[in-house]
Amino acid sequence: MPLSRGAAAAALSVVLLSLAAAGCADPASDPRTAGAGPAASRDGAQGYCPLPEEQRATPTPCITFDWNQRVKENHAYREPMAITEEQRAAAAPRAEALGAALKRLAATGTTEDGLRAAVGDELGLPAESVEVRGGGYDPLREIVVGGGEGKVCVNGGVDAAGAASAEVVGRTNDGTCLPGLGGH
Repeated sequence: MPLSRGAAAAALSVVLLSLAAAGCADPASDPRTAGAGPAASRDGAQGYCPLPEEQRATPTPCITFDWNQRVKENHAYREPMAITEEQRAAAAPRAEALGAALKRLAATGTTEDGLRAAVGDELGLPAESVEVRGGGYDPLREIVVGGGEGKVCVNGGVDAAGAASAEVVGRTNDGTCLPGLGGH
């Protein structure tokens, strides 16, 4: 038998009232919040963690961290791997040759394919394995290149004034010769 309008409204009222009452519990009675309140600092500002000199009887949900360490860990993929002095010395002639080639190309200009081929020739690598970043090819300006084998890379570049340079470095932790640009 269907409920009358009045009976349905009364039943709905009871349900809503019971739901409202269930949500009105005292937050202090919740065991999840025991000892988890924010700590006040010396100047009275609220914070997330107690001061180090404060001793608390119960554990806090505070997770401490050093911001600089966090940033360093976040950018660790950009750091070069360590290479030996022998590896550096063995690759030094290729770095000198790359620097000279970039200096010639800075004076004449080139294309991206031409740059990759020239760098590949100097480093003894296939052109498609040469990393290139930048975009000024004619004249060759503000561009960096790199390539290598194993942990050893030879990176070079041409700055905005046309000065060329090259160096021997360790491959980055994420496996590239040119460091990642970062940012997220």
